[in-house]
Amino acid sequence: MEPSGRPSFRDLEESECFEILSRNHVGRVAYARKSAIDVEPVHYVYSDGWIYGRTSEGKKIEMTGYSWWPVAFEVDEVEDLFRWRSVVVHGGFYTMPSKGVEWEIEEWKKGVELLRTLIPETFKKDDPVPSRTIVFRIAVQEIRGKEAHSGE
Repeated sequence: MEPSGRPSFRDLEESECFEILSRNHVGRVAYARKSAIDVEPVHYVYSDGWIYGRTSEGKKIEMTGYSWWPVAFEVDEVEDLFRWRSVVVHGGFYTMPSKGVEWEIEEWKKGVELLRTLIPETFKKDDPVPSRTIVFRIAVQEIRGKEAHSGE
């Protein structure tokens, strides 16, 4: 579809940002790596102020470690060049151990349960991505969004 007229842009309300975060399941994690910024796509589930996902050992874990690390997370909905919505979250990246103290194990189980709403085979025999052995969550500490409309 060809846009006509000038596009308009607006900031999204916080509630709209959370709606977009809730209804999507693929986003991008951005994190600092030495003198560069890396961005990696991940599948995720949003619940109660947290973004839950899985990953495997690699650069992301090497740079963020196994405890808190500041990251940005972005998700968008694109219809065409001037019809889109984008949400950016800033917060801490935490890995979730499957062993440890009771509350950590319970949080890991909650994360796995949420991820199974996307991929029921998560951490089961028929898991389509068995190399993704690390469950993580990102605290939504700041959220903002933008929307573009075509000038129709």
